[in-house]
Amino acid sequence: MKVRATGIVLLLLCLMYGITYIDRVNIATAAGAIQKEFGLNNAMYGLAFGAFGWAYLALQISGGWFADRFGARKTLTISGFIWAGATILTGAVWNFWSLFAARVLLGIGEGATFPTATRAMANWTAPGKRGFAQGITHSFARFGNAMSPPLVVLLMGAFGWRGSFVALGLVSILWVIVWGFYFRDDPREHKKITPEEVQFLPNFRGRIELKAEPVPWGPLVRRMVPVVIVYFCYGWSLWLYLSWLPLFFNHGFKLNLKNSAFFSAGVFLAGVVGDTAGGVISDRLLHKYKNLLWARSYLVFVSLMGSLVFLVPVVFIHNLVAIAILLSFAFFFLELAIGPMWAIPMDIAPHYSGTASGIMNSGSALAAIVSPWVFGVIIDKTGNWTLPFIGSIALLGFGALLSFTMHPERALAAQPR
Repeated sequence: MKVRATGIVLLLLCLMYGITYIDRVNIATAAGAIQKEFGLNNAMYGLAFGAFGWAYLALQISGGWFADRFGARKTLTISGFIWAGATILTGAVWNFWSLFAARVLLGIGEGATFPTATRAMANWTAPGKRGFAQGITHSFARFGNAMSPPLVVLLMGAFGWRGSFVALGLVSILWVIVWGFYFRDDPREHKKITPEEVQFLPNFRGRIELKAEPVPWGPLVRRMVPVVIVYFCYGWSLWLYLSWLPLFFNHGFKLNLKNSAFFSAGVFLAGVVGDTAGGVISDRLLHKYKNLLWARSYLVFVSLMGSLVFLVPVVFIHNLVAIAILLSFAFFFLELAIGPMWAIPMDIAPHYSGTASGIMNSGSALAAIVSPWVFGVIIDKTGNWTLPFIGSIALLGFGALLSFTMHPERALAAQPR
């Protein structure tokens, strides 16, 4: 079976999603060692983890705009070297503020990655496969989440917690080099692309056209506001999982580092399935009913409500196995939303998909700042490791209701030259 260029590009993007998520959540597994060495309480750790979100938030819209203007090849190459360097530098931090600074630098490097990947997919993916492309790439992100706890435990055993960050940063550099050499912004300029692949791809819209067509910021932002709020509600729960899950099992149930990594990996693997399933279901609904509301907005509603249903018992149950199972189902349903959510910017603004996805991801980036810190404060004040999930339950319900206002079927027209 011949490997097509479009498949290799999708694979490279999948690997990027996995690597970036390992690099952003590896600190959650090393948190115990870092807290002990620097004397950090839970609130301070949550603040350091959330420092990533400040720069990540700042780079969402500007990073998406940069990708639309200058192309995904250049943007991801520059971003990759920055996030790889930040990961390596995390292994050299010496106190709370240096850790905070390293997390900010990581946010700068990763801030443009997902909007830029969406820009690349807009040119390299057939319109009827956008949900699948977004679902499968994000499933690799969740696979990175699942692999991170046991992988970091293994690397810490071999090199210490500092050496684990250096090793992961070197892997990131390797990916950047391959991406820079292989990818081309216009698929038709790629030496390995076939005529059969090209006929299913949309017309290339890239750097030259966008210089002549300024982004319609007012109409675009107004269209994306409901999407941003829904994605914030999703992101609040996501970042609870990403920033606290290993410590939740470690301290909440007195598990050692290896066992907490095992349970965390199980929950994150459920997200791998959810991401893939959400993208496949979204595309199949679109193919069968030709209705973007069913394929995107209604599926997001089912996703968030399903996650809510499985999170409610977590607040009341104290059995380890039962909670692990409930969190796995809750995370599975939460991740069903990813494929349709990341396809929505391409549906609403096909000509400005990098910028639109950056606007949307600002919601999750804001959640990345606030959610880990709030979780830490609640734990320090109450000692109750399940209490913070009440906020997730409320926001999931609100996001589910608001999902009906996103209207991906109403595409924003390109602005006249």
